[in-house]
Amino acid sequence: MAVMRSVFYVPGNNEKFVSKAPEVPADIITLDLEDSVPPAEKAKAREIVAANLKHAGTGGAKVFSRINNWETLMTNDDLEAIVHPGLDGVCLAKTGHPDDVKRLDWKLEELERRRGIAVGSIAIQLLIETAKGMINAYGSATASKRVGSLIFGAVDYCKDMRVDLTTEATEQLYGRYYTAVAARAAGCIAIDCPFVDFANIPAFEKSVMEGRQMGYEGRMLIHPTQVDPSNRLYRPTAAQVEWAAGVVDLFEKEGIAKGKAAVAFKGKMVDTPVYENARTILAQEKEIKDMEALRSKK
Repeated sequence: MAVMRSVFYVPGNNEKFVSKAPEVPADIITLDLEDSVPPAEKAKAREIVAANLKHAGTGGAKVFSRINNWETLMTNDDLEAIVHPGLDGVCLAKTGHPDDVKRLDWKLEELERRRGIAVGSIAIQLLIETAKGMINAYGSATASKRVGSLIFGAVDYCKDMRVDLTTEATEQLYGRYYTAVAARAAGCIAIDCPFVDFANIPAFEKSVMEGRQMGYEGRMLIHPTQVDPSNRLYRPTAAQVEWAAGVVDLFEKEGIAKGKAAVAFKGKMVDTPVYENARTILAQEKEIKDMEALRSKK
């Protein structure tokens, strides 16, 4: 499992914000080199990010960095600057084609070997935010074993589709659904798009619950106030954990041990898919508790 309930973005050129990253209780801290950094600040951002990889993770979060897409001709410079111990993953902005991912995989391996980092240890996350990227999302997600998660980027998606980004978000429905489906088909985690009205927490929570029903397991966040509700809403509830524990215990004792394909639990039939779902819930809860225990020691 990999829990990514909250993926919090920090502008890589803002030393003050980067220095405070460990104080944010997000599962993933993403030090940004792309859209939140103006062109004149890219070199400065690379230096700041490279210098703070280990620091950003001292609060217990995994540390990622969003890099510029290959078409900008900045990707290689980004990677040369930031691939060092302390980096857990990179998010490729505006992923358009599986070849983009293969090229990134090759470059990461080259840098890992050159710098004494375990080969394959740096994960790839894909930001799906263009029409081309949407059409190729599944192929891109399966282009490298490093790919573990996909993010739906609603703002740039709407820009590319030449439509307005609205509060009703009907223009986002296809992209939002499809990214989640492509992610799950590839065995990856689906991470929902940013919610730009960051002061409206009730609306944010409503959007999160809608996304959960689409298959999303985490959210790209742009403001610290969104972290706690995101962590809470993407965590299995106490009732879900209790149900899952009961299902696993009964199915293993009365189903698997006795060669039965289905058993009854609280008036409902439990078969293998239900059992596997229950195991997933328990694995998520365990990983979250392990992360919390690690944070408490920091």
